[in-house]
Amino acid sequence: MNKPQVPDFLKNIRVVLARPNHPGNIGSAARAMKTMGLSRLYLVEPKVFPSEEANTLASGAVDLLESAAVVSTLAEALSDVTVACALTSRRRELTTPLSTPRQTTPELIARARDGEQVALVFGNETFGLSIEEVEQCNRLVTIPGNPDYFSLNLAMAVQVMTYELFSHTGVDVEYLRAEGEAATQSEVDGMCGHLEQAMDEIGYFKRRNSERLMRRMRTMFHRAGMLREEIDILRGFYKQVQRTASGRLGDAD
Repeated sequence: MNKPQVPDFLKNIRVVLARPNHPGNIGSAARAMKTMGLSRLYLVEPKVFPSEEANTLASGAVDLLESAAVVSTLAEALSDVTVACALTSRRRELTTPLSTPRQTTPELIARARDGEQVALVFGNETFGLSIEEVEQCNRLVTIPGNPDYFSLNLAMAVQVMTYELFSHTGVDVEYLRAEGEAATQSEVDGMCGHLEQAMDEIGYFKRRNSERLMRRMRTMFHRAGMLREEIDILRGFYKQVQRTASGRLGDAD
């Protein structure tokens, strides 16, 4: 099966890092983005950028760093955005409804699919987003976690949010499934017949009900949804068992 294509509308979703301190987090965030099909990175007043440390931790996502937009204010990063999500984990006196990534992402995907510009806004590693930065956003999102210990770093938060987005794109993992032809009913039955012969030759049925046992074996193999290659492997094994049982182990195939 051919690999699916990353939906083009994901280009309408940007990740905005406001005042990041550590260049390594910028690189790790870029890697998290690219893994989930996002490519547009905005940096608001990064302390150190560009940086070799960022390039190293970006791994294969250095292209996102090279194309990143570096701006001096959050307003610049959001100038053409219609939906801006502030990622925050602190209690704030704001009337904007608070939601989780799973609750929010369907709307974000729908907006991006319609051509709107969407932003995920992440704050400084130490202090998060300021109240003024949060007020420039029209959605508040909190990643739920252990109330007694909640310590996601910046790149982790980017990964969680971008994964939730990608999970709503409809891109599945079927292309990773091993290819192979499904075995027919008669092929499975033939393999089970071969198994029965081998078991009989080694005396397996001497103290067992062969009919009942084979009925259960057939049911098990039919339920397994076997491939032809797997049938061939098992039948080759049964042949070896029969050769060993009859003293013909050294015979050619």
